Amino acid sequence: MPKSAASRVSKQSSKLAALTRKNSNGADLFRYIEPTHSASDIVLDADAYRILAEVAEEFKRGDDLRRFGLKPRSKLLFCGPPGCGKTLCAEVLATELHLPLVVARLDSIITTYLGETASNLRQLFEAAATTPTILFLDEFDALGRTRTDASEHSEIRRVVNSLLMLIEEFEGRGIVIAATNLERSIDTAIWRRFDEVVFFKSPTGRQILRLLQIKTRNFEVGIDFEKYLSDLEGMSFAEIERVCMSAIRREIMKRKSTLSDDTFSASLRDEKRRILIRDNIQR
Repeated sequence: MPKSAASRVSKQSSKLAALTRKNSNGADLFRYIEPTHSASDIVLDADAYRILAEVAEEFKRGDDLRRFGLKPRSKLLFCGPPGCGKTLCAEVLATELHLPLVVARLDSIITTYLGETASNLRQLFEAAATTPTILFLDEFDALGRTRTDASEHSEIRRVVNSLLMLIEEFEGRGIVIAATNLERSIDTAIWRRFDEVVFFKSPTGRQILRLLQIKTRNFEVGIDFEKYLSDLEGMSFAEIERVCMSAIRREIMKRKSTLSDDTFSASLRDEKRRILIRDNIQR
């Protein structure tokens, strides 16, 4: 391994060692994800792309802002339906900013013991404040549920109060990202604690075409994707990606090197069947 690469690996290992936090049972409070995607892998609408690009630039030039008594935006709330790029965007930011990406483990954070959930959250934010990182809180609604919900008990309200304080007081040199597809269930006071809110929408026709090009760029394509737009509209980014990966996998298994209409159509039908099953279960 080249000396420079070895140095980067050593620094990354040191960062991760400093981040380690555990609950009272010894379980890790978060897991590390090795980013594999960059900005060229993502498709966003103009507003979301602009906001994220500005946040990245502010992070890189944070010292310039601090000299004028300003702070880079470092607390982001990602909202929108499942499969529309929230987790991918967190990964892309980690790649572009050369920061470790750590994902909070809700199964380790949320406990039945009085006060321990809030204590675990405090450990998370302390770690993020100590070592620059992307701290990703997925399914954020499980932690930040509205305190006006009569069905929620006092412990949940205490957790939300702690969360409000931790987000507001966060002064780390990294970025905290919370993501949810149940934004209406989040306590209204939490919204004000975030520097920026980014809403992820289902892809437009133009974005669908761009995504299809990205996901099939390493495989020869012998079809016109435009004729499939009406069938793909309404699907999430993740669902469209699954159609592409399924079709390519099928061609490889048939020892084919070109994506054909028959194979793509078969994968599209399978994804629609999967969506129908999901929708019927959720009714």
